[in-house]
Amino acid sequence: MNLLEGGLTALYADLNRSIERRKGYPMQNHSILACRLSMDSDIPLYSQLVGIIKQNISSGKLGVGDLLPSEAELCRAMDISRNTVRQAIGELEEEGLVVRKRGKGTFVADPNARGKCVRYSFTTEISSLGKVPSSTMVDFGVVIPPAEVSRRMQLQEDQAVYCFTRVRNVDGEPLILETSYYPQYIYPNLTRELVQTHSIYSLLYHVGIIPAAAEDTYEAVVLDDVRANLLHVPQGSCAFYHQRRTSTEDGRIYEYTCSYIRADRVTLDVHMQKNNMSFSRNVR
Repeated sequence: MNLLEGGLTALYADLNRSIERRKGYPMQNHSILACRLSMDSDIPLYSQLVGIIKQNISSGKLGVGDLLPSEAELCRAMDISRNTVRQAIGELEEEGLVVRKRGKGTFVADPNARGKCVRYSFTTEISSLGKVPSSTMVDFGVVIPPAEVSRRMQLQEDQAVYCFTRVRNVDGEPLILETSYYPQYIYPNLTRELVQTHSIYSLLYHVGIIPAAAEDTYEAVVLDDVRANLLHVPQGSCAFYHQRRTSTEDGRIYEYTCSYIRADRVTLDVHMQKNNMSFSRNVR
């Protein structure tokens, strides 16, 4: 075989692999399916899968528009549950790295389109620091929120919302006590189990709720006995009180979250330059 024939053969093989990835043919030789998860690691299985897929994207093994293996293929190849796969894909979708298309599958997203949404992922933030994130559900229910919450969310006073409180942990130690409110109409039949096994942003994305803008405020507070106990710190400890209100492109406010963040483990850094200012949150 001469060089020209060899080059054409390789090009033809690459083209076939690309077509197979996009059409959804079985992917026995897909680079992701060749990877293995560690069942003994402290890092959750879904976070390990997120890392594997990210590495495949950053290394160029997966390009824009490439189709990921199906949920069934990932479950079978890695011996994990469908909920684990969905939680991983939800995190990637929340970051804008992949996009799910109904009836077609999950594809690598176009990086030029990722800046159109405002996203925040606790799991991604903590994992990027080389630490292990987890969440503990404290409470979940449908409630009539306090008047101040209704006002901030521009709701009628008697309008019901989903309300759930979680403790966000880093390396097994509580870091944030977070309470979130969502109007009931945006996702009928939301359950405690869904919130525990899926990214909330991923769930909302599938019903057309996409974050476009967010308002954040921070203030210094002193923790009462109940909140201090949940965060495993002495009563009277200092904390950051963080409020976030998130809206869609058309201005609908669909999320209000208030969080108590341990001040002994988090610093808030402001970076100022001539023409702009940026903000970062670091965990010790």
